[in-house]
Amino acid sequence: QVQLVESGGGLVQAGGSLRLSCAASGRTFSRDVMGWFRQAPGKEREFVASISWSGGSTAYADSVKGRFTISRDNAKNAVYLQINSLKPEDTAVYYCAASSSAWTVVLTTRRYEFWGQGTQVTVSS
Repeated sequence: QVQLVESGGGLVQAGGSLRLSCAASGRTFSRDVMGWFRQAPGKEREFVASISWSGGSTAYADSVKGRFTISRDNAKNAVYLQINSLKPEDTAVYYCAASSSAWTVVLTTRRYEFWGQGTQVTVSS
């Protein structure tokens, strides 16, 4: 019954923006660390961003710093990823995830227990 569902992906020109959403159900994630990961074809799943339960701490991959912003709305049991200044290399399936065991931001996939099925982001040049 626990479910994370991503939405907001699509086809965007380089330099454009997208806002990804992750809606959670079946469990309250308000005290969990949340994260975003992405996986391009033929590549390993990589860390994008993470946020603490209160939103007071965030972490970003070097490749997205200054362009991506992670946020959360615990009242809505949701997490978001604002993506600006998109580059072709940002093309990937983007996944949201939740960690109930972490006390702060987490950058590794192994610490996340719950995962969505992903939403495709395609950036054209």
